[in-house]
Amino acid sequence: MTQELQPLSFAVIGAGAIGAYVGAALARGGAEVTLVARGAHLAAMRERGVRVESARGDFVAHPAATGDMRSIGPVDVVIIALKAHQIEPLIDDIRTLFHPGTAVVAMQNGIPWWYFSLLGGAHEGHIVRSVDPEGRLAAGIEPERVVGCVIYSSTEIVAPGVIKHIEGTRYSLGDAAPGISDRTRRIAAAFVAGGLKAPVEPDIRVDIWLKLLGNAAFNPISALTRATLVEMTDDRLVEPLVEGLMRETVAVANALGVEIPISIEKRIDGARRVGAHKTSMLQDLEARKPFELDAVTGAVVELGKLTGTPTPATAQVYALTKLLEKSALAGR
Repeated sequence: MTQELQPLSFAVIGAGAIGAYVGAALARGGAEVTLVARGAHLAAMRERGVRVESARGDFVAHPAATGDMRSIGPVDVVIIALKAHQIEPLIDDIRTLFHPGTAVVAMQNGIPWWYFSLLGGAHEGHIVRSVDPEGRLAAGIEPERVVGCVIYSSTEIVAPGVIKHIEGTRYSLGDAAPGISDRTRRIAAAFVAGGLKAPVEPDIRVDIWLKLLGNAAFNPISALTRATLVEMTDDRLVEPLVEGLMRETVAVANALGVEIPISIEKRIDGARRVGAHKTSMLQDLEARKPFELDAVTGAVVELGKLTGTPTPATAQVYALTKLLEKSALAGR
């Protein structure tokens, strides 16, 4: 007779739109969950739980919630639902959540800090400076803990403690080391128990590049032009630029040994079908928040240099968007 495994314990760092949604789903599925948030959103979740409004069915879950990460103690799984540039200042607090077997599910767009860890080959251990300038993430989160996560889901906070699920429930998971571990299967099962899709990929880096193919092109152009996806794809002057950026991204992926399993034409057509959607970078511009630019577009330029792959269009768009971010954050 096999012994039944105890439910996993989770801490969700950055319980905003995605983090609170995933945390609520995990709690609904029976996992022990603590959300880390702040302000009115934290107060509402403590008082009333997390309310999810979705075409798939509304629900309310009551995970624990705190503003003090150090009060939680070690957990089985740490979900980091922050943008890449927000993690480094919290690394010492995040480490208080670790026991020897703690896994870290990294939910960031773009190239992750751990990309070249446990991969082997000529670039093993290379630090992606666009994402981890001082190497603090690579030093503070052991690569053996890492479970990569690529998000195919859209949510937003419509009121404190209230999450609107817009579309998608897929959270692809995969270890930093190629292959599939029992640990990641258990994490995926907790996601599925909460009503999410969580395919476990033998090489999550393929999914990373697949999503980056769109983000590295559409996100910066949308910020520069204030255009939605359909406006960019239907503009006869802009679409060739989108295609050029994507070709450069594919070339860098290929130089690193990754084949992206979709054509550029299909990727552009998929964005066109999404319609009048504002990218996350355009939303950040409108809210005067820092962009998730370095991990998405800057990393493509950096890895192009690493592999000797030309990325002239991407470098130009990156430079312009970086200047736009500086102007926006200065209030101009």
